[in-house]
Amino acid sequence: MTETMRVLIVDDEPGMRLATERTLRQFQVDFPDLEAKLGFDLRQAASGEEGLEVIQSFRPQLLLLDHKLPGMSGLDVLDRIVEQKIELLTVMITAYASLETAIRATKLGAFDFLAKPFTPEELRMTVRKAAHHHLLQRRADELAREKRQIRFQFLSVLAHELKAPIAAIEGYLCLLKDLPAGMEPQQFAQVIDRSLLRLEGMRKLIFDLLDLTRIESGQKKRELAEHDLVAIARLCLETVQPSAAVRRIELVFEPIGPVVMTADRGEIEIILNNLLSNAVKYNRDDGRVTLTIAREADRIWIRVTDTGIGMTPEEVGRLFGEFVRIKNEQTRMILGSGLGLSIVRRLAHLYGGEVSVDSTPGEGSTFSVWLAPADCCDAKTATEPAV
Repeated sequence: MTETMRVLIVDDEPGMRLATERTLRQFQVDFPDLEAKLGFDLRQAASGEEGLEVIQSFRPQLLLLDHKLPGMSGLDVLDRIVEQKIELLTVMITAYASLETAIRATKLGAFDFLAKPFTPEELRMTVRKAAHHHLLQRRADELAREKRQIRFQFLSVLAHELKAPIAAIEGYLCLLKDLPAGMEPQQFAQVIDRSLLRLEGMRKLIFDLLDLTRIESGQKKRELAEHDLVAIARLCLETVQPSAAVRRIELVFEPIGPVVMTADRGEIEIILNNLLSNAVKYNRDDGRVTLTIAREADRIWIRVTDTGIGMTPEEVGRLFGEFVRIKNEQTRMILGSGLGLSIVRRLAHLYGGEVSVDSTPGEGSTFSVWLAPADCCDAKTATEPAV
């Protein structure tokens, strides 16, 4: 799709204005790197005063401005543009540009200069350069606005996630402070346990945020070496064993043999710990969690299957967003940061892989992570660029 850039030509010579407009009327510029194509909407003005009037109504994005004009000069027009804080690109056109004039015009914000007489090709090249700068500036402004919006959303969600546990702990502390008569030691212990549980949830949120920030900023130092994923998995299973045992959840892992790949051990542990802890948390009592790790062709697969509450297709579609937790009657008492699966996906991308989920409400879910070992770098230490 071709966009339009508004261009105003200010020159007191009718022949020059007409020649300039004729050169640019059918001219289009294509910028594959920016996925953009520009055409031009052209207007004319014969003096600086008329040019300022047209600027107010037309709002050009590019001004082709002659220096020598009757009445107001081109520099005077630039002065007014600066005073009125009008944002546009200005190309000064002159046959008598002194160094002093060039310096002053540059200080006033002139983008470029075009010396008379100029050829149609010279005009097109100058306009092309200005158009490219215009698109780059627009993309930078869009990214800045998007960044501000993302920051606002992030802080809003973070405040929301921390508000509930802080309020709960505050309530428990007030309860202890009032020391109600006849309160049994068991009740004291229950209040303290609930406070500690809330604190543990906030601690996990902070650690998950730190992991996510390091990955996205490219500041996470990676220690790449050959590791047996089966051996790492056994240690991760030991980590979730206590919480699984409390609810009599069986952990099943029967690997065929070692599965070796070049990886950062910590990253693999984060992937496995997130998948296994979720499979336990969202399981039913007396349920089962099955872990499989296998090399299939040029991929390594990590699959975690649970017999838990499962999810609807709509819930699966929202699952990998940041701070997303599936909230319903069955999950409302389950604590979590809502960042774990987002982190798992970003880590999978570092290995050229991806994450998918197959789930049925009331029956359980299977999370599958595939990694491409060939995409890992061979260096022992590397810093990965932001995802």
